[in-house]
Amino acid sequence: MFPAPAVLTSNLVSVDFQTIFQEEYRAIRPRAPMPPIVVRFRRFTSLNTTIRLREGRVLVSLSDLLEGAPESVLRAIAHILLAKLYNKKQIDPTHALRFKRFASSAAVVHQTELIRHARGKKRYSGPEGRYYNLEEVFDTLNFRFFGGLLGRPELTWSENLARRSLGHYDAAHNTIVVSRVFDRPASPRYAVEYLLYHEMLHLKHPVRMRGLRRCVHSAAFKADEQQFPQLQEALAFIKRL
Repeated sequence: MFPAPAVLTSNLVSVDFQTIFQEEYRAIRPRAPMPPIVVRFRRFTSLNTTIRLREGRVLVSLSDLLEGAPESVLRAIAHILLAKLYNKKQIDPTHALRFKRFASSAAVVHQTELIRHARGKKRYSGPEGRYYNLEEVFDTLNFRFFGGLLGRPELTWSENLARRSLGHYDAAHNTIVVSRVFDRPASPRYAVEYLLYHEMLHLKHPVRMRGLRRCVHSAAFKADEQQFPQLQEALAFIKRL
């Protein structure tokens, strides 16, 4: 049995927000006992939200970027989190659309990038590897494909032999990271060049919003990617790896 209904507040969350979660809980589970609900804002580096059930209590952690969000957005978040927690197959599409519009708005995206840059911690191992220097590779590609016009971001090998993320561009920290698994004699230079070239295209073709969707690899991006002379060889090598 759940204990008597209660609203537990922290010094960061208003009672109104707790009430919103209670009301959405009742809408989703009209006949179930009301558990204590604890909602806290956290200094996350993005628009993160988490919810879990512990010892009969519903524990909610929300990014402090959501402080001051419209009530309709807060209700949408409460509905989505509670529906996921209790394995409800159908999330109200109105709530899903409302939160998606909020999260993809220019103001929120900009603020999220600022917060990631200010709070996010990046550990760099540097561009100098045992066999390849990313700065030398970048400068060569910049001259060959971009007329030397791309500003050089921070370049670094990953700290470990990452195989799930072979390379990525972090716009918040203006950093390109390439997996150290490629810094070895068995890796052909064209594979390293392709990985870096792909991430350099993100500098040329930044992420755009198309309605509510983020367009990461636009048609122009893909067309430029096809210009890499040894594209198929590089992809085949990566697939084997």
